[in-house]
Amino acid sequence: MRITMDEIVNAVCIHMAERQEMPVAAVEVELNWDEDQGYTAEVWVQGRSRYLVEANLKESIMRYVLAEYDQRVYPSQISLQLDEEIYAQIEA
Repeated sequence: MRITMDEIVNAVCIHMAERQEMPVAAVEVELNWDEDQGYTAEVWVQGRSRYLVEANLKESIMRYVLAEYDQRVYPSQISLQLDEEIYAQIEA
C-alpha cells in the first residue's frame, strides 16, 4: 500500500489535533527531508511550532491507516521514501 504526501499531512494533522485537543483546521504541517535529519515535519498549532521526527510520522501514519483503511500496521512495515514528493510505502 502506498500513502501519498497529502495523506501523510492529513495523518499528522489529525494526530496532532487529537493530542492537542484542537480542531484539525488549527494544525498546519510541512514535511521535510534532509541528509542530516532524515524525514521530519514542522507542525504549527495555534502559532507554536514543533518538529516531529520519523518515528512520530510513522505513529501518525499507523493511526491513520487503522482509522481510514481498517488495517493495523507497525512501524517496521512503514518506509518513508522520496520520489518527486514524500510518500510512505507500507509492506503487508
